[in-house]
Order: sequence, then C-alpha cells, then structure tokens
Amino acid sequence: MTKVKKEKGLAEGEEAGAGAGTGGTERSYQELIANMNPIAQPLAPKKLSKKLYKCVKKAAKVRNIRRGVKEVQKFINKGERGIVVLAGDTLPIDVYCHLPIMCEDRSLPYAYIPSKVDLGSSAGSKRPTCVILIKPHEDYQEAYDECLEEVSSLPKPL
Repeated sequence: MTKVKKEKGLAEGEEAGAGAGTGGTERSYQELIANMNPIAQPLAPKKLSKKLYKCVKKAAKVRNIRRGVKEVQKFINKGERGIVVLAGDTLPIDVYCHLPIMCEDRSLPYAYIPSKVDLGSSAGSKRPTCVILIKPHEDYQEAYDECLEEVSSLPKPL
C-alpha cells in the first residue's frame, strides 16, 4: 500500500515540475544528448544504449565488469578483452579522454552512452560511473555478442 502512495506522490510531483532534478525522474534520450561532451563519439543510438545497459546489468550480476577509470585503465593495459562503455556527460573531459585512444591501440570496441547516472545504476551501484569494461561470459554470451557486433559497426571518429 505505501508503495502505491509513493508512486502517486512522485507522479504528481513530476507533473507539477517539482521533481526535475531528483534521481527518481527519468529524462528522455534527447535531453540526455543535450548534455554530452564534444568528444563523445561514437555515440550509441537509443536502442543500442538500452542493450548496453542490459548487458552491463547481466555482467554485474555475475561480477564480470570493471568499473571506474583507474580499474578499467589498469586492465586494458594488462590486455583484458571486452566492450568499453563510456559515459558522455562526464566533466571534466580530462578525466577519461585518454581511454578511447587506449582502446583503439588495443583494438577494443568502445561506445559512448548519454548518462553516467544510468550507467552506474545499471551496474548495481548508487554512484554514477563514467566508464565500464564488460567482459565476455557464457551466462550472457548472446547479449554480449549482439552488443559487440553493433558497437564494432559504429563509425569511428576522425
């Protein structure tokens, strides 16, 4: 019963415009793209972003992800394989602007998605995350292969 009341109150708050900046509201894909960095290329389209979020969620269940700039950078240097997912709304850009170059040097597929908050929550964390490395695993191999194919086919920036 209390859950229903909370949802009703939250819905009324959204209609009134009071909950615009809180974590409980969902922003549209177009609103998220408006806050992107200029270096966020190749940007995953809306469908691919959802697939990547789902793949991250499945990988997090089996503890098969690397998250955060420091950890991802360390394991890329060690030669670990996977898909690198970067958040496009991270500021300052200097925090992670070297990672796409590292991925290209090691021919790792990478893509930007619009929101670090959504990336962190799909990884099962309350904290926003600016980069995640999804490692392959047999439990979610089909979803991983689909994401890998689509991320690899994205046009690379010049």
